[in-house]
Amino acid sequence: MNMFDVCFTGEFIVKASSNNPERPHSLSLSNLDLLSGRFPVTYFYFYPKKPLSTFGSIVESLKTSLAETLNYFYPFAGQIVPNETSQEEPIILCNNNGALLVQARANTHLKSLDFYNLDVFLQAKLVRVNPDFPLQIQATEFECGGFSLTFTFDHALGDASSFGKFLTTWSEISRKQPVSCVPDHRRNLLLPRSPPRYHPLLDKTFIKCSVEEIKNIPTPKTLIKRLYHIDASCINALQALANVNGGSRTKIEAFSAYVWKKMVDSIESSHKTCKMGWLVDGRGRLETVTSSYIGNVLSIAVGEATIENLKRNHVSEIANIVHESITEVTNNAHFTDLIDWIENHRPGLMLGRVVLGQEGPALVLSSGRRFPVAELDFGFGAPVLGTVCSTVEKIGVGYLNQRPSACNDGSWSVSAIVWPELAAALESDSVFQPMSAKHLQLQT
Repeated sequence: MNMFDVCFTGEFIVKASSNNPERPHSLSLSNLDLLSGRFPVTYFYFYPKKPLSTFGSIVESLKTSLAETLNYFYPFAGQIVPNETSQEEPIILCNNNGALLVQARANTHLKSLDFYNLDVFLQAKLVRVNPDFPLQIQATEFECGGFSLTFTFDHALGDASSFGKFLTTWSEISRKQPVSCVPDHRRNLLLPRSPPRYHPLLDKTFIKCSVEEIKNIPTPKTLIKRLYHIDASCINALQALANVNGGSRTKIEAFSAYVWKKMVDSIESSHKTCKMGWLVDGRGRLETVTSSYIGNVLSIAVGEATIENLKRNHVSEIANIVHESITEVTNNAHFTDLIDWIENHRPGLMLGRVVLGQEGPALVLSSGRRFPVAELDFGFGAPVLGTVCSTVEKIGVGYLNQRPSACNDGSWSVSAIVWPELAAALESDSVFQPMSAKHLQLQT
């Protein structure tokens, strides 16, 4: 394991550059925002040395373009505070308190980093979390002249789709390109029906919980954070396997079926079933919001299968279960019911039961196939890697987070928060390759 040290060399509060009096003073969270768990979400990007730029000039340029980006994404420069009427439900004060930009220097070269072991990155090295700022950025320079950018968002600001739009807009402004997304901050587009009504099955999937319960999620197993490279040829082969009986399964469905089958090898014999969950974006499914909506529009699909069936069945049969589970929630009716279910359980926060770790062994998959990776050029060239991870210590469930590779060749990077036995099972053949500098073409 390559240990490295980081020293912090600067700290800047960046505010939106223009003050628009027509902006709302505060935003109440929508019902679907209350389902986010308030976890911090961190995205990592690594960039090779740019010959003509000094690191100081890169940071100055980022500060200027961030200030302009916050004009469009003004809630991201606000503060998330308890609501006076309901302490359990925070609000976003759009007060231009600012985003925090931290400048740092690492005493190593990019190519010497252990990209496989994300735990090393997270130990207050490339990510610091200051609860006063819902958006924090750390720019870290390496000995080789390469640098990393890490972006940490409070989940109350939005979901991966929202954060992807923010990062894309920032990179467009940095390169003096026209802005492709006009963000829609109207959280009141997700209002419940009157009276609220929902399918009783939602009671089995979701649960009301407090911030304390979220902070004290039982973690029966130690979870480790890992990063993998998955070759395009492996993904295509898995998809062909999943389609063997004439079905038409997506790459994610095929990959999920393979992972679910591997998961069986890491579960104690006392368990008879195990679950898999998939985060599903409601944009394009929920009729009231467009793709430019900023906020949380996420639900979770959950599938359950017996260990025996997962062992015995072919990948194509498991892919059918995956497909059916996801199809149940990828529609307007499900999201409308979910908004109503939350309305019935307010005030407070809600979570998928599977996320709280109360449902036995489970793994949740999040697909970021539309998340910007190679496109995230802030005027200093494209990254060699873009991925996601969490600084949260207590997580009740395993996570896999898929992103397209920065080289745009159809391969993926998969960020994992898994128990050690599951990591061993996933690494037992050639599909999950521990991420290395070689995969990122950083070797000299």
